[in-house]
Formats: sequence, C-alpha cells, structure tokens
Amino acid sequence: MSKRFTIVTVVLTAVVAFLVGAIFAGGVARSAVSAGAPVKAASGRAISHATPALNGLVNFADVVERINPAVVNIDATARGRDRSRRRGRTMIEPPDPLEGPDSPRSDPPHRGAGSGFIIDADGSILTNNHVIDRAERITVKLSDGRTLRARVIGADPDTDIALIKVDGQTGLPVAPLGDSSTLRMGEWVCAIGNPLGYEHSVTVGVISFLGRKLFDASLDNYIQTDAAINFGNSGGPLINSRGEVIGINAAISSRASSIGFAVPINGAAAVLPQLRARGRVSRGYIGVALRDVDPDLERSLKLPVSHGALVQDVTAGSPGDRAGLQPYDIIVSLDDIEIVNDDQLIREISGRTPGSPARLRVVRDGHQQNVTLKLAERPARDNAGNRSESPAPTSDRKIDPDALTLGLIVRELDRQTAERLELPKKTVGVLITRVEPMSSSFDGGIERGTVLLEINRQRVESVAEYRRIARAARPGDILTLYIYSPDLDQRQLKTVRVEDR
Repeated sequence: MSKRFTIVTVVLTAVVAFLVGAIFAGGVARSAVSAGAPVKAASGRAISHATPALNGLVNFADVVERINPAVVNIDATARGRDRSRRRGRTMIEPPDPLEGPDSPRSDPPHRGAGSGFIIDADGSILTNNHVIDRAERITVKLSDGRTLRARVIGADPDTDIALIKVDGQTGLPVAPLGDSSTLRMGEWVCAIGNPLGYEHSVTVGVISFLGRKLFDASLDNYIQTDAAINFGNSGGPLINSRGEVIGINAAISSRASSIGFAVPINGAAAVLPQLRARGRVSRGYIGVALRDVDPDLERSLKLPVSHGALVQDVTAGSPGDRAGLQPYDIIVSLDDIEIVNDDQLIREISGRTPGSPARLRVVRDGHQQNVTLKLAERPARDNAGNRSESPAPTSDRKIDPDALTLGLIVRELDRQTAERLELPKKTVGVLITRVEPMSSSFDGGIERGTVLLEINRQRVESVAEYRRIARAARPGDILTLYIYSPDLDQRQLKTVRVEDR
C-alpha cells in the first residue's frame, strides 16, 4: 500500500514539475521576445522582433521650435468695394452727418488676414496670392513681435502663389524648403499659421491625398491633408517630419472641418525665378483641352494606344489650331518625351517659355504623325464670362421614351436656343434637357443644359439620330459622348456604360 502510494506520488510530482517548468520556460521565452531579443529562425539566421515605433515617432515639438520663428502673420488692407456691388448686405450704414450730400465717400477699408513664411534672410516671404490680392497696404508681423510694411514682388493667380518682401532686414530666420514630389499618402505633416487671429497655431495630421483638382483642372495639383486648416492659415507652411516646408496652405472644404489643401512647394519653387525677375509668371500654351486615355475611352473608341493626352477641343486661333490639331487626336510624345497622361503634357507645356518651338507626336485615326508648333503665352485665368445658370428646360411631351436609354432626355437645337446659349456658329447637335439621377450618364458627369454633338464619333444632328444610336447600344457597351458645355465654352469627352434597360 505504501509502496504503491510512493510510486504514484513520485509520478505526480514529476508531471507537476514538468508542467511548471514548461510554463516558466514559455514565460521566459515570451518575455525575451517582447523585450526585443533576437531569436533564431529554422535557417539559423537571427530574427529581431523589436518594434520600430520608438525609433519612428515624429517629434513635431522640435520641428515647430525650428520653423515657427520663420512663420509670419500678414494683414492686407484694400479700399472698400463699390456700394452697388455689395450684394447680400442686410444692413445699410447711415450717412455720416459730417459729410454733405456731395462729399466723396468710399466704403470703409477691407482688411484680410493670412500667414506666410520667410524663405530668405533678407525678408522674402511666400504666401498665397488671394491673401494679398488687390491689397494697397500690407503689414507683416514677425515672430519677435515687430510689425513691418511689405511690398509685393510678384504673384501668380493661376497657382495662388505670391512673393512679398520686407525691406531693410538681414539675418531673419528662414524656413527650409523640401521636395513635395517625394510625399506619400499617410505621411505625417504639421501646419503653422494665424487661424482666426490665433497667432502661430500648430496643427498636426497626415497627407490625405496627392494631386487633388479644385479650381483649374489643367494646373491644380493640391496636397490634401487632415491637419486642421482654418481661415487665416492661408499662406502658412505645411511641414514634413524633417522640418521642411512641402506645401503652402491655401484652401479648406466648406463641407468638412478636416479637409484642407496646400499648394505643393515644388510648384512655388518653379515659378520663384519669374516672380523675382518679372513679377508674374509666363507659361507656354498650345490651346487645346485634354483628357486622359483611360480603359473605357480606349475600348469605346477602339484606340490603338493606351496612354497619352487626348484632344477634346481646340481653341480657335491658338497654336494648336494653326498647327492643325483636331478633336480625338492623341498626343503621345513631346520632343521625344513620352506622354503618359494629360497632366504630364500640361506640366511640360506650361513649364516652357512662350515662343519656343515644340514637336508633338500625334496619333490620328490609327496613324502617327508629327506636328510642329510655336508655343503662345497661356491666357490669364478669367471667370468673368462663366454663366452660372443652366438653360430652363422646355416641354418634353413629344420625346419618345426610348430617348431615356442612356438616362438622357434631349430635344432639337433650334436657332432661338442656340442664340440664347450663345453657342458657336454652325454648332450641330441636340440639347440635353434632363439627366436621370440614377443613370450611368449622371455618374459619367453629363449635365443638363449641355449640347450632345457626337456618340462614338457619329454626329448627332437630330433627336431621331440620337434615338437610332442609343437603341443600337447593348448593355455593357461603353459609349463616348462628345459634349459642348456653354458654361465652360468648351467641348469635352465623357464615357457612359450602357446599362440593362
């Protein structure tokens, strides 16, 4: 009895000792791994499990300490606007009793605030054009509390960049410029500025998107960030984790508080020599509206190439017009530089001097040919002629239901409508009076009030012709619609996928 008890006790003790040892050994191994000690793989090579978080943390406190002295606050004052242009004003100021009825009286001065940053020790400052636009008096407040008068050296409304200067200064702190072409989405950045009058405010976020288009699809290349940007931040620096300026804060979304936009610093650096020398920027121009060659367009038009910049419209009298460029031409190279998309071609052309020659390689109807032209100067941006109202639709009682195949209702383009829309002479097409909200045409960006000129390069001269082409389309087909927009005074190509009827 005692012998059997002794044997059982020994066996149980051995088992318990083994389990305790295994648990202890496992705990030690886990502790060693969690502490970052290297372990051996099956191959015998050491593998480190140390987390790199501690080495990869961004200390923006050090970055701000270095850059903040170079950030300035800007006050820009302009004469008040003419009283007749004050729309939306709810209160009328009473007349000044000290002024007679014939006394000249202007509106009170209009003051705006923004930010900027010093790029030269002698007082050159980068900011946004809209911060100082039309200002007659500009004052700059430095980080040391001094307030100085500044003058405009140059401005570029197209990219919203301005260079101003405070004279008589030396040894000012300078913000180093980085390289915005190396940015990646998700990268940490911080913004410094003067939001709502709160001087030298710092916010931190990440790069949310690169190459955002906001105002001018041909030149815009905005950096989007969720670092908080508010009114007064305009012109201030967007800074990377190395303490380099990689953008100029310029705009915010009106519909969200965490969507801000900055002009890439490389774009500013590229125009700085012209701003210093001439006070303005002169860009090359060929006078064509472009779009990418995407898979839908390639399939719809049976294009022989899968890259390049496709010509949508040609401005009359422009270098492209004189050289014989036509809609549907695909520009695949510029002076032996392969063109991948329209953005690349626009950057290449706008970066060249007006008057310089350019040789384009063009694919037209499946055949390649060379086109040589001389660049003109890109016209200044002008929104004065843009019309904000779409033409009112007329009765559609006679429209066949089959006209809704693509989600569009169209009607004949008569002379009165053409005159009211100020269409170019000899415009032939049908007027789009409705776009169904749940249709592929709506998704494709087709808008009511535009003129449909062609479908897959077939002219649409009447509602009957539209019906014939639309009825022949099969579900899954991709159609390319050639549209004229009266608001933009421009022709555009839009692709639409035919859906089940």
